[in-house]
Amino acid sequence: MSQISATRTENLGLGILLTVLAFLSVAIMSALGKAASHSVSSGVLVFFQNSISLVILLPWVIRDGIGNLKTEHLGLHCVRGISGMLSQYFMFVALNYIPLVDAVLLVNAAPLFIPIITWIWLKHRIGVRLWLSLVIGFIGIVLILQPGRDVVSWATPLALVAGILSAIALVTVGRLNTTEPSLRILFYYFLISTILTAPLLITKWSPPEPRAWIYLIGIGLTMAIAQILLILAYEQASPSRVSPFNYSVVVFSGIIGWIVWNEIPNALSIVGTILVCAGGILSVIHYHKKHEPLSMNQAIKLLARKQI
Repeated sequence: MSQISATRTENLGLGILLTVLAFLSVAIMSALGKAASHSVSSGVLVFFQNSISLVILLPWVIRDGIGNLKTEHLGLHCVRGISGMLSQYFMFVALNYIPLVDAVLLVNAAPLFIPIITWIWLKHRIGVRLWLSLVIGFIGIVLILQPGRDVVSWATPLALVAGILSAIALVTVGRLNTTEPSLRILFYYFLISTILTAPLLITKWSPPEPRAWIYLIGIGLTMAIAQILLILAYEQASPSRVSPFNYSVVVFSGIIGWIVWNEIPNALSIVGTILVCAGGILSVIHYHKKHEPLSMNQAIKLLARKQI
């Protein structure tokens, strides 16, 4: 789980397979969160998600040596941890009220917001083609939100806020990734998120029913599996080449939502989903072409990571 070598030999097929499996894990994690959200508070869900992942990560931390966790960028780690934790918290809240595929799609719409955030934060210029990609994606978001409906769940915009927070976290990881190895970034994220949600565990705790324990453990395991699979995927192929397959999470979530909760999207939602996926993929492609290869490989690595 060390930082990816720039001179690796690529195995695109294996990289794609590992990426798809990683986002299958993300879809399962989100579904477990939706199933548990009726009986367990969102803060408790995020705590178990990150604390279990932290425990699973510890053997690699010990193997590499505790001394390798020393960092000069604690501030950036905190920004990443806070924004990522809030993104997950808001997603779990939204999952209790809206279809699984809507929540997952809006949270994973982060690629549409990353160019805007880097424009504001890092002064990266947005070209015409990139703007067009963003407009396509934002039209899709409007179709999913469907503000003209008589009843609009307040949780739908909340899932969109989770996507914006996810984008902030990913941009922060982009800055960290220039100097920090993947293992260190993961460790501080899980550690900070666990610490931040520990008070919620104390104040919101009530003994979960036996089935809820299965959900909680499953959420932590699938989160850790997703992150490990992504790191392995980036050792096989450039993140810029496999990142379009991130949106396989939308397909998996749609299938799970249909089978488990009988969630069938209307025509506008389906069109909106297609536009958001298209806009996100195009924004990754155009953003990569616009900037220097090294920094953009790192930026696109974040899009693929989806570590909220």
